[in-house]
Amino acid sequence: MAALRFQALPGFRDFTPRDCAVRNYLFETWRKVARTYGFVEYDTPILEDTALYLKKSGGELSSQLFRFEDQGGRDVCLRPEVTASLARLAAQHQRDFPKPLKWFEIGQCFRYEKPQKGRGREFYQFNVDILGEPGPTADAELIALAIDTMRAFGFAAGDFIVRVSDRQAWLDFAAARGIADDHIPGFLQIIDKLEREKPEVTAAKLADLGLNTEDVTGFIDDPANASTAFSAIRADLAARGLDDFVELDLSIVRGLAYYTGVVFEVFDSRKSMRAVAGGGRYDTLVHTISDGGVDLPATGFAMGDYVIRNLIEETTDPRMKLETWLLRESAACEVYLVLADDSKRPEALSILSDLRAAGISCDLPFGSVKIGKQFQNAEKAGARFALVIGSELPELTLKALSSRSEEKCHVLGLADFLTTRLQQPDGPLIA
Repeated sequence: MAALRFQALPGFRDFTPRDCAVRNYLFETWRKVARTYGFVEYDTPILEDTALYLKKSGGELSSQLFRFEDQGGRDVCLRPEVTASLARLAAQHQRDFPKPLKWFEIGQCFRYEKPQKGRGREFYQFNVDILGEPGPTADAELIALAIDTMRAFGFAAGDFIVRVSDRQAWLDFAAARGIADDHIPGFLQIIDKLEREKPEVTAAKLADLGLNTEDVTGFIDDPANASTAFSAIRADLAARGLDDFVELDLSIVRGLAYYTGVVFEVFDSRKSMRAVAGGGRYDTLVHTISDGGVDLPATGFAMGDYVIRNLIEETTDPRMKLETWLLRESAACEVYLVLADDSKRPEALSILSDLRAAGISCDLPFGSVKIGKQFQNAEKAGARFALVIGSELPELTLKALSSRSEEKCHVLGLADFLTTRLQQPDGPLIA
């Protein structure tokens, strides 16, 4: 078969019905956990003023923007992440809401970077933020939510670890060693890439700042450098029974320039030590975005759909949850109407309308189709039941497609009967 001329652009994805079902599984799990924690949902446009993301994001982000001039001559970009957009929104509307703001968002972001496993040029993110609370209790709440999100997907202690750090500790380190303020962003980038770059590359970069690798690793390995904020967070999580999920790791600094204090990342601790989620405190971003008009401390984290999906699909136990979801959500209908007598199509259409009005997902063939083919279509559609409509109306036959068992039912009261029947354990699509 010849290659198709038009395909999705590099780093962008089509979503087949199965892919949409997986995406819905992620979204529903994210929403459920966030709402359990008392967070409310918001959203922002995917197109923003480019200056918003150049103002304080820093790092590699400015070179990864999908940036262009629109028909009005404005310099705009597709949002590469959501925090700056949230800061803009909060600065404008924060007076309308009691503090702290506990908000979450699930939305699409875009970055022009090399596509690879676990990373594309478009992706969905689960963003959870608390604005208006400066204390470590807010950071602990977010870390607890991140832990419970992982557990909601089926992961347990030992499967992942939350590595917590504090940028302020590194700012103190830099100040004590005379690193100039304009070199601090570059220094933090070096620390952020410690585990990803070759040791000789790291050593050369540190030497340019008058440092050596031993200075840095010694600081990381000394638990005395932990901040009081980390101690408070750990105590908070211990009271929740979650302290076994966290550890101090000063090598975590996060890549974006707006982070100001506690930062953390969630890692898969069993295989590749992939970062699954990350975030931290950004107490000055709203102030910067609002040009000094609003002072609102904030902390938040994000989890992308690429890595968590890969991790779930590679893992046995959570995959069982995902497969159960897929069986249910990728089904085109719950009940497929099989016409044993095509002359009964008018009656079948009446039944179809009544069932759909009752909220039952159902379908039937468009034209005259052999009965065997109709049953095949019912199974391909993922239906739990085939409702056979023949000349014996008003009596009908309901067949469970998984077990091949059957039972008689009646047109009168059919919607109530099927509603009850669909709640009973029959077939593979058990909720």
